[in-house]
Parts: sequence; C-alpha cells; structure tokens
Amino acid sequence: MTLPINKTLCTTLVCIYALHSCKPAKIDITEHKKPNIVLINIDDLGYKDVGFMGSQYYETPNLDALAEEGMVFYNAYAGAANCAPSRACLISGLNTPRHGVYTVSPSDRGNTKTRKLISIKNTDHLNDSFFTLPQMLKSAGYVTGSFGKWHVGNDPSIQGIDVNIGGSAKGNPGKGGYFSPYKIDNITNGENGEYLTDRLTNEAISYIEKNKDTTFFLYMPYYTVHTPIMGKEELVAKFEAKSGQNGQNRPDYAAMVYAMDQNVGKLLHALKQNNLEENTVVIFTSDNGGIRAISEQNPLRAGKGSYYEGGIRVPLIIKWPGKIKPKSTSTVAVSNLDFYPTLQNIAKPQNKAKLLDGVNLEPILYGGELAERNLYFHFPIYLQKYDQLKDQGRDPLFRTRPGSVIISGEWKLHEYFEDGELELYNLKTDIGEKTNLAKQNPAKTKQLYEELNIWRTQTKAPVPTIANKAYDPTHLKEQ
Repeated sequence: MTLPINKTLCTTLVCIYALHSCKPAKIDITEHKKPNIVLINIDDLGYKDVGFMGSQYYETPNLDALAEEGMVFYNAYAGAANCAPSRACLISGLNTPRHGVYTVSPSDRGNTKTRKLISIKNTDHLNDSFFTLPQMLKSAGYVTGSFGKWHVGNDPSIQGIDVNIGGSAKGNPGKGGYFSPYKIDNITNGENGEYLTDRLTNEAISYIEKNKDTTFFLYMPYYTVHTPIMGKEELVAKFEAKSGQNGQNRPDYAAMVYAMDQNVGKLLHALKQNNLEENTVVIFTSDNGGIRAISEQNPLRAGKGSYYEGGIRVPLIIKWPGKIKPKSTSTVAVSNLDFYPTLQNIAKPQNKAKLLDGVNLEPILYGGELAERNLYFHFPIYLQKYDQLKDQGRDPLFRTRPGSVIISGEWKLHEYFEDGELELYNLKTDIGEKTNLAKQNPAKTKQLYEELNIWRTQTKAPVPTIANKAYDPTHLKEQ
C-alpha cells in the first residue's frame, strides 16, 4: 500500500536527520513563554542605603550581586516623595494629578497658623476605575501575587491581585509589628518572635513554587525598612561592633537593611532552584527616599517627604538574563512611572492601559537610547516636619510646602505656590541642590517654568490658591 505523502515526507526527513545528528534538536521553550515578573519595592530605603550605591556601613551582598547581574540606574526616581502617592503612581502608571493621591491623609498637615494656603483635598486610595498594573498583567495571562504593603486600596483582590498576604490600606506594621504576633491585615500569626520580613519572603517562595509552571507576577512590597526601626537582636549586635560613617551609623536600621538583603537573596535563590531565573524579569527599587534622621543620603539634600533629591531619588536594578547585559549601568533619568509601560510592552496583554505617564524603558535595557523627556512632580499640599529633625528643607516647619518640580536633563526647577518662588539647580554640578541659579540663569528658569505650566494644564493639576484665614506670620517666629 502506498503511504500518504505526508508520512513519506516525515519518514524521509527522519532518515536524513539521523545521518547528520545523533542528538535531537534542543528547543528553547522560554523563547515562546512570557517572562515571569518579580517587582521588589522596599519601603523608605534611601538612595545610598545599599552597597552597590556606595554605602560602606550597610551590608547588602545579595543586592550587590544582583547589581552585577543586571542594570543599575543612577538617576532613578520615585513617582513621589512619600509612600502613598509613589505607590499609586507605580500601580496605576499615572502621575499624581491624574489619581489625586498626594500623601497619607490628611493633606493639611502641620500647624494651621503656619500655612498660607488651603491645601488641595487628598484622595486616600486609587479609585477602583483605574486599570492597574496587576489587572493589565492578568489580561496577559499572569497569575498575580502581592506580599506585604499594598496601601493603594483596602482590598488588593479588586485591584488585580489573586494572592494577597499582608496587604490592605495599612501603611506600616504598627508599634512592635515586625515580630509576631502581627498588627497588619490578611496574615496569620507565626510563632512568637517570627520576623515579618522573613515571613513575607517564605510566603512568596511558596507562591513561586506553586506557580512555577504558570506565568506569574510577584509584587514584593516589603514593609521594611519603614518605622518602627526594629532589627533582629543578633544583627543589631553585628552592626554595633561596626563603625558608621557619612551619616549612616544606626545599628538597628543597618540590621533591618541586612535582613532585607538576606530575604531578597532567598527570593532570588528560589527562582534559581525552580529553574525560573533565565525567564524572569527582576526589578528592585524603593518607594521614596530615606528618612534623613535615620540615614543620611549625602550628598543628596533632605529626605523622605521632600522634593529635593534626597526625597525622590531611589536605588534601582533591573535584571533579565539574555536580554539585559550584566554589569550595565544607565545615567538616564527614569521613574517608577516607567515600570507599567515597560512591562505592558513585554507582557503584550489583551487589554492595554489607554493612558500612561511613563515611557517604555526597553530601548535602554537592551543597550539603546531613550528619547529625551522631562520628569514632573506635583505636590499641592503640606507635609509637616519630623519631630526634632533638621531635614535641609526650605524651612524648619515642613518637609515640603505646596509646589511642583520639573527635571529636564541636568536641570531641575522647583516652584512653590505660597510665594511663587523658583529654585533652579544644575544636578550635574550641584547634586546637593545648594546653589539656586534662578536669578543667574533667567532664560533656563523661564523655559522650565513655562514647560511646567504646560504640563500642569495638560494634566489638570490642581494648584492651591485660596488663602488660609488662620495663617499668622508671627507664629512662624515662635516655632
């Protein structure tokens, strides 16, 4: 009987193949499988609080190794200077005027007698109408999990998270909350004394093992290193025996940073153990700058809550084996607003966000260039000072007063709404923002001011204009 032509052809090909090779062709299934995504977002970790960014006191061997395996960004920014708005920017892909989350409510913080303007009303959380990063990834076929501080809504499950451990509207672990029994939501207590950072990592590893045959998004928003500052006793002792330097000298905080690094190492090891490393994008960053009273970020000015560099510059590493060259670096200014469009382009979802304020970073990641663009920050409210803290701000009463900021190339312009004052800095020559060049360079000041105004108009950014009748200028002198 004559064989059908397709069977004959197959038999012939097998014979020819056998003559030329004794091994079957290796098929790389990862070429056709979307990458897993691990996004690690540390709370209040300063720009200089890790070894790969120059700290000689804190010890972060696992992060230093990760930096060697991926790309380090030296001009990376959070979307805002404190946690609620920054996380809202990251999860929504939209800048603060579009979602209205400017701070942890209320927006009229600090002594009312020292505020010239009535603050713009704050929005506590992202509205459920926003198409979040996890929802976009679910549309691309991803299983989604979050382990730690959610803080952009009451219920992560209605904002795109399938598996949630420890996340709710709460923004910190509470007094004494780093050791079990815990004071956060959506987590069971461990044995007395169990460390929250360890527990969240263990939960995340279980999630990885359970979903290793799927395509998953793992959001790792650790509560650490947010206050209260609580390290394990043995790690605190380790750093008590070590000399601090350059404004970094707290053993309890160093212990938290070290424990964080240990747990990131465990997480990355779990990816290797489960043969997932090669097809996983790993992003490591912080939600805003560090608290200067706890850890200085010299030469950056100020810290968390301020729109000087110490409040918004953050560490950032992105790793993707085979795609991103190891030991690579970038000095391009990027923002956590850029994560959403980048991951959306990688994931190729069925449903895409209609509007995003960031840009796709893939050109930089793969060794190319990115078109020049400006970064914008808008903060139409007041954020009071930390107690007994000189934060290198404009005055001793507030970490920041209402204003906007534009970063354009090496230039940065601050505008403050109370008095219309402008501050211009050249970040290339003055990263510490010590010398205001607004009067010396009126042309650049005018250009950036106009661009900032155009952006505010385009985004419908609210600017406070109503005078505060309770304002008492004599009260400023009494503080």
